[in-house]
Amino acid sequence: MSELQRKWWKEAVIYQIYPRSFKDSNGDGVGDLRGIIEKLDYIKSLGIDVVWLNPIFASPNDDNGYDVSDYCSIMDEFGTMTDFDELLAGMHDRGIKLVLDLVANHSSDEHFWFQESRKSRDNPYRDYYHWWPAESGTPPTRWSFFDVNADAWKYDEQTDAYYLHIFSQKQPDLNWENPKLRQEIYDAVRFWFDKGVDGFRMDVITFISKDVPFKELPAKYDGNFVQYYAEGPRLHEYLQEFNREVLSKYDIMTVAEGPGTMTENVLDFVDADRHELNMSYHFDISNLGHKDLAKKLMDPKGWSFREFKEIFRKWDEAFADKGWGTVYLGNHDFPRMVSRWGNDTPEFRKVSSKMLTTFLLTMRGTPYYYFGDELGMTNIRFDRIEDYRDIMTINLHRLIETEGGDLNEFMESQKLIARDNGRTPFQWDASPNAGFTTGTPWLKINSNYKKINAAEQEGDEDSVLNYFRRMIRFRKANPALIYGSAEYLDWGNESVFAYARELDDAKIVVLVNFTDKDADTNAVPDASRSEYLLGNYPEFSGRLKPYQAAIFSAEK
Repeated sequence: MSELQRKWWKEAVIYQIYPRSFKDSNGDGVGDLRGIIEKLDYIKSLGIDVVWLNPIFASPNDDNGYDVSDYCSIMDEFGTMTDFDELLAGMHDRGIKLVLDLVANHSSDEHFWFQESRKSRDNPYRDYYHWWPAESGTPPTRWSFFDVNADAWKYDEQTDAYYLHIFSQKQPDLNWENPKLRQEIYDAVRFWFDKGVDGFRMDVITFISKDVPFKELPAKYDGNFVQYYAEGPRLHEYLQEFNREVLSKYDIMTVAEGPGTMTENVLDFVDADRHELNMSYHFDISNLGHKDLAKKLMDPKGWSFREFKEIFRKWDEAFADKGWGTVYLGNHDFPRMVSRWGNDTPEFRKVSSKMLTTFLLTMRGTPYYYFGDELGMTNIRFDRIEDYRDIMTINLHRLIETEGGDLNEFMESQKLIARDNGRTPFQWDASPNAGFTTGTPWLKINSNYKKINAAEQEGDEDSVLNYFRRMIRFRKANPALIYGSAEYLDWGNESVFAYARELDDAKIVVLVNFTDKDADTNAVPDASRSEYLLGNYPEFSGRLKPYQAAIFSAEK
């Protein structure tokens, strides 16, 4: 331990809260800051160290806050700056750090900057965004994630030009080529750091550098826009400047949402010697099992456990000597953890939820845990497109309909992977609307809330919730699970993920069965030289039961 570069963000467990869905304090059906304040003691009871809040800045909510109209104001639906100050103080009083979501690749089209930018070609804010004059012809093809036509250029009559929007038409991309724009972003970040905020998760930060002047996509990318967007020519120049001028001045954590990053280049972002960011998370695991990633269609054969293991191993090994990794199985952009990677049937939901928690909290890297997964909340699986609120799902449905595609296939895929599955309101108790709101919830509440809720699990020592708390205590009590080396065992096993974590004289062996059948593994430590410490079953009998996770101490 004495030789390690210890950092608080390496030792932390991050708990992500989607504010719209956590707790509504005023009956308008939307979660808010005062709702989070009401539940601070619950959050503290989990044992987590850091809360990451999804965007709370002023926004018209085209993409639920990822379209910012003012970087230094609070969204009206969420409350006031006074509420925020109270929330921050309440977290700090409880020993919890607070990380916010920075959306700096794009703003809302209702931001003052863009409103000015579109007024005239010589407006002082014109170069805060990317514009293509119509007299130059049709802009080079760029793909948009949220546009109904998948077109990232929007024609604007006022100045007879197109503006770039990699996401929705109401999310124009900011022009980081402009040093004035960069300073505006830096000033906003300083504003929050000076308030005492402990860091930022940086939304699609890998896309901020654009290929100016825009040209047709090089043939070698073969339509892979994500990879192309993530390889902007000045990306690392911008991140190093950001670090030098702002980030390095505070004791904070930074994590990049890293679409387009690969194991081959991730250290360019997080190697401490490069002075950019602390951590990055990739999309390889969330993309697993797709038949058509762009249209969010899943492979009917499901996902490959062998590929799942290989993704986790290769990303872990990327940080074996430098940098620092992250581990997650769900967040606001993905479905519920137990529905995607476990088994949410009544027979196995509880045990497989615990299994996934064990896996997350024993892997190397900082774990990110999504709110509600500590209860084993499940996908809602909407049958009707009208029930969805997510712009991605709604606009993809329109695109597939326009193209004459298979809408039934699309809707079935969304039951597994649509983002709204992970955004349904938190299930606090068995009262109407799961105790989330006294009004009409902004998104429907899962009908299973009377059986799956925090109040029901609170007093049950065998609950998913209390197992999560035990696992966090166990992780904190065993530094080998944080800073220890990772050795992968019984690698060819098609059912079991097995690994050993070692630090100084401590060795911990973890066996995780990802199937609904009993499983054998040759990684079981010698019974005479090991001890069963913890798991989601009372005991280990020599074989792993369905979805069993077993943790042992072993002699080195």
